[in-house]
Amino acid sequence: MVSTAKIKSVDFYRKIPRDLTEASLSGAGLSIIAALAMMFLFGMELHNYLSISTSTSIIVDRSPDDDYLRIDFNMSFPALSCEFASVDVSDVLGTNRLNITKTVRKYPINKHLKSTGSEFDSGPVTHRVKHDEENDEEYGEGSVTLTADNFDRVSHQHSILVVNFYAPWCYWSNRLKPSWEKAAKILRERHDPEVDGRIIMGKVDCTEEVDLCRNHHIQGYPSIRIFRKGSDVRDEHGHHEHESYYGDRDTDTLVKTMEELVAPIALESSTLSLEDKSNTTTENAKRPAPREAGCRIEGFVRVKKVPGNLVISARSGAHSFDATLMNMSHVISDFSFGKKITPRVMSDIKRILPYIGASHAKLNGKSYLTDPDDHANVTVEHYLQLVKTEVMRSSHQLVEEYEFTAHSSLIHALTIPVVKFHYEPSPMQVLITENPKSFSHFITNVCAIIGGIFTVAGILDSILHNTMRMVKKVELGKNF
Repeated sequence: MVSTAKIKSVDFYRKIPRDLTEASLSGAGLSIIAALAMMFLFGMELHNYLSISTSTSIIVDRSPDDDYLRIDFNMSFPALSCEFASVDVSDVLGTNRLNITKTVRKYPINKHLKSTGSEFDSGPVTHRVKHDEENDEEYGEGSVTLTADNFDRVSHQHSILVVNFYAPWCYWSNRLKPSWEKAAKILRERHDPEVDGRIIMGKVDCTEEVDLCRNHHIQGYPSIRIFRKGSDVRDEHGHHEHESYYGDRDTDTLVKTMEELVAPIALESSTLSLEDKSNTTTENAKRPAPREAGCRIEGFVRVKKVPGNLVISARSGAHSFDATLMNMSHVISDFSFGKKITPRVMSDIKRILPYIGASHAKLNGKSYLTDPDDHANVTVEHYLQLVKTEVMRSSHQLVEEYEFTAHSSLIHALTIPVVKFHYEPSPMQVLITENPKSFSHFITNVCAIIGGIFTVAGILDSILHNTMRMVKKVELGKNF
């Protein structure tokens, strides 16, 4: 039979000596300090458990060959008209897409970058503009020459004024001139301006009447504008609301279009019915002319992951541009690469933003403004080098973004100035992996903190207690 002494020898929870259970001021203070230390260490361990631990590596970009790169942008051009603004894309593989409209929207703005109307309609006119056959047939002057002195007077005398804003050096203006004058003569014979007064065709030489053309925001030659007299006259400057004509430029089409404009107007009527009663194909060739000279361009394009260019420029297949008058000043509100982050992912990405970096929006909020009088014909080029950054969590892709460096320069162009974004994706990518933390490891550390604090506190209490006893003995004069 096992003795009682042997059983007591395996007792792990022996009774604490009485002197160690007696309350004291020093013991109370040590207990408070131990409790505070325990709470502090527990908080530090909990914070460490909840924080994110990541590892970063550089690997070859693993994107598939058919994967495309999305470029989102929102830019304002205070001196580029929406009717000619074009977004073009090209790359080293030979891709060349001009005047992208499917994923791009344009809004007219003023020089202060404020919107002045609804979205600009680029229109469905995509066919090649038709002209009369070039020949040496003589033609007379049928249209009225307009200047800054007589423009307002003539526009107020007729219900409809159709004006050809041209430049003598322009190839397309010279192609239009014969058919324009022939159509004007035919209209004069059918609708005598002195008797009828409903319509008249005029012309403005923009090399002579620079201010007049600038006031009507003429940026391409020839520009045909249709001015209507009626209740839509602007009170501030007296300018008529007008629309642009982008249809064919042969004599027959011009005459047909003018007749359709006259048809809804009663003879000797001073008001114009703004409702167009015709349903002909030429209706698609007429669109509202821009009220201001600026344009905000926003949207996105998809490009191959190879070096390429995104170009913003003035483009038209039937207009000429004076490079010395083109101003490509712009303000970039947004320019980024990669997929748009969804709200759900955004809630997760807030925890890892410090590990990603802040180079995915280097151009946002930047302005590149030039004085058209001192810096005419200036091209602005942006050189962008991209690096893909991918964040993984437990073999699941959490987010993918593109960081980039940006260097910009302003150079004098020999041709029509443009804004060009040279982008060059890197063949390498940054891989950020989120390392999960073990809950069992967290519990083990918490237990170690509690046990360690109790142990250290016990040792300190023992030392303090023995020291106090020795001091008391010395004070009583005892030998020890």
